[in-house]
Amino acid sequence: MIWALIIIGVIVLDRIVKFLMTSGFSPGESVPVLGDFFHITYVQNTGVAFSMMAGHENIILVSTSVLLAAGLIYLFAFRRKNPLIFNVGLSLVCGGGIGNVIDRKAYGYVVDMFDFGRFPVFNVADICICVGCGLILLYALRSLKDEA
Repeated sequence: MIWALIIIGVIVLDRIVKFLMTSGFSPGESVPVLGDFFHITYVQNTGVAFSMMAGHENIILVSTSVLLAAGLIYLFAFRRKNPLIFNVGLSLVCGGGIGNVIDRKAYGYVVDMFDFGRFPVFNVADICICVGCGLILLYALRSLKDEA
């Protein structure tokens, strides 16, 4: 089951990058990588995607994430005939979601580090969630085109 390997791979990569971040940086510390364009900045994000809902109850955020991950796993377990692009998309979303839930449960916040200045700081899990959603959207748009 390739989807399980993708989920595990995303979680492992996310954990490694976050471990390196928390062991080598202090909260708020920032190092320029590409001038003013890109920095590595240690942010403790108490909100959801891109710091939205910062300061809300952690239990609500964790519960919602766990329910969404369970729903995605259900789709894998009981709908085995999904196309590859859809399963890869779901795998990336699920792995990223689990990666961020691990942070929320362990620390009460999510470790973010990729800083492009005007854009909110994000992490590997966030990238996987966004790419996964893009693949699912691509699949949905292709399906609509095929039906037309």
